[in-house]
Amino acid sequence: MLRSFLSAATGLLIFTLSTATPAAAQTKVPVADLTTTQKLVKQRQIVVLDVRTPAEYATGHLRHAQNLDFKAADFPARVAALDTSKTYVLYCASGNRSGQAAALMQEKGFARVVNGGGFKDLKAAGLKTE
Repeated sequence: MLRSFLSAATGLLIFTLSTATPAAAQTKVPVADLTTTQKLVKQRQIVVLDVRTPAEYATGHLRHAQNLDFKAADFPARVAALDTSKTYVLYCASGNRSGQAAALMQEKGFARVVNGGGFKDLKAAGLKTE
């Protein structure tokens, strides 16, 4: 009896842990339309963040974009060091990580954060890359 109870409790615990996700990962900021992103990225005072991995960033990125790896353990600490009064445009490979990163930044008090979407789409739209 005790063995079956422990087995059931262990199964429930494993299920709970495997389905639990942080709030920021559950919430995403929708991708802005391409025209809006193009206009913002061209403005000098806008900070463009590429939230892909350094390896992805090295294969090409938007001109003047800073790399801030969403998957890195120090991502929250690096975000905390940013100026909350600035406007940020984030992008990744598809818009998924940048949407999650934007939601996290909003939770941390960043009022002006835009999910710019995926790098391939932005590159295809004619934004300058390096």
